[in-house]
Amino acid sequence: MTPTLQSAAAVLEGLVPVLVALASVHSLHRVRLLGAVWRLRSRPALAPAAGLPGGAPFVTVQIPLFNERDVADRVIAACAALSWPHDRLELQVLDDSTDDTGAVVDASVAEARARGVSVSVLRREARVGFKAGALAAGLAAARGELVAIFDADFVPAPDFLRRIVPRFADPGLGMVQARWSHQNAAESMLTQAQATLLDGHFRIDHAARAGLGCWFNFNGTAGVWRRACIEAAGGWQGDTLTEDLDLSYRAQIAGWRFAYAPEVSVPAEVPSTMAAFRAQQRRWAMGSIQTLRKLGGAVLRSPVPGSVRVEALAHLAANLAWLPALGLTVLLPWAVLLRTSPAVGWLAGLSLGLCTLPNLVFYAVASGGWRGVPGAAVLALGLAPAQARATLDGLRGAREPFARTPKRGASARSSYLEGAAGFSWLELALALPHLLAAVACVGRAEWAPVPFLLLFGLGLAWVGSGWQGTAVPSSPRRADPEMAGVAGVG
Repeated sequence: MTPTLQSAAAVLEGLVPVLVALASVHSLHRVRLLGAVWRLRSRPALAPAAGLPGGAPFVTVQIPLFNERDVADRVIAACAALSWPHDRLELQVLDDSTDDTGAVVDASVAEARARGVSVSVLRREARVGFKAGALAAGLAAARGELVAIFDADFVPAPDFLRRIVPRFADPGLGMVQARWSHQNAAESMLTQAQATLLDGHFRIDHAARAGLGCWFNFNGTAGVWRRACIEAAGGWQGDTLTEDLDLSYRAQIAGWRFAYAPEVSVPAEVPSTMAAFRAQQRRWAMGSIQTLRKLGGAVLRSPVPGSVRVEALAHLAANLAWLPALGLTVLLPWAVLLRTSPAVGWLAGLSLGLCTLPNLVFYAVASGGWRGVPGAAVLALGLAPAQARATLDGLRGAREPFARTPKRGASARSSYLEGAAGFSWLELALALPHLLAAVACVGRAEWAPVPFLLLFGLGLAWVGSGWQGTAVPSSPRRADPEMAGVAGVG
């Protein structure tokens, strides 16, 4: 090895342990959340919420739409079928569409009105503030003291309001979030992996934070807000890509409490193509960092226990973990290939133990089995370059339009996906060194780093190729009775 390569190897061997340590912080934090859910399982199930004093409150159901011809009729029909007194219910279709979705909306609204449901359609001349602007405009005209929100691909059951609204008997409660379930999890390996990743968020992250009395967030849909909470927190604001996360934290900083209802699920679609999935993940990562920049100081100054503040910052800053993950993506295979000591191989194996195994267990517990876990782990690792870029863009204060995720409804393919790029040379180029390093390790009989290198290499190749994968056998995902004890108020 030349002196130059020896120097490069020495630098890599010094950097990799630092990156492993930084990347493991997020993974080990997940172990804490997993342990919290495990402990909270012993709590007795929550008693059914009592009725609200004064009878049924007036509820406004908001349906924000932007070019959703494939699913607009389905969500409007589902919301019109909600079991709630018609004289205490109104639907608002917030239609910012610029295509023929308006015709679909008008036909669906006419059907709902014929059934006696009060439905209004709000169309703005300019899409100022994107979804946040539409929700704010709708709220200004709303009559409800409670506001339920459903994105275009969500299909609430008729009893949704009857199961959620009684919780608002607590006057300090500002929002109740239901759990997402997945209509198309078995469509492909890609959708199955996404469903597993989302189960981790809803079955572990939300459940642990709510059960511990920490702050958590409204997920933009499948939840109900108290109107007074929205207004007291400053209303919907469009200066981040995650207006739901932003309002959630402003409301909790202002002293409102949230509740999580994992026993109430609302089915929805996960993105069916890699291009749509990557766009969604970019928006979520960049928006969360924008919210951290905006509200991090206010979180630190809030008069709540230190444990709540620390968990809130860990939540808002979670996407910073993509930065050391990107470092490992770029440097680890070269450190293994150029290694001057076998210890580098063992360090790569340690990366698997500290950064990957905790996540595997996390998702296995969340989804009630191992079927979708390998795919979820591989997919997540393959996202590292794109998500690190989104995180850096959020840190530097970049702004970009809100890119909605195309839905397909009952169609075989979303009519908005023509020409959507799912192929990326960057991830494919980064995959190659990982696969070469894995082969080199096999040739040297150094087995410790091989699993980690393969996980990274296959993940990068998957994301870079845009492959959706074949359909997978459907299986019932875990039921929720055992989670009743971890539902709580944050």
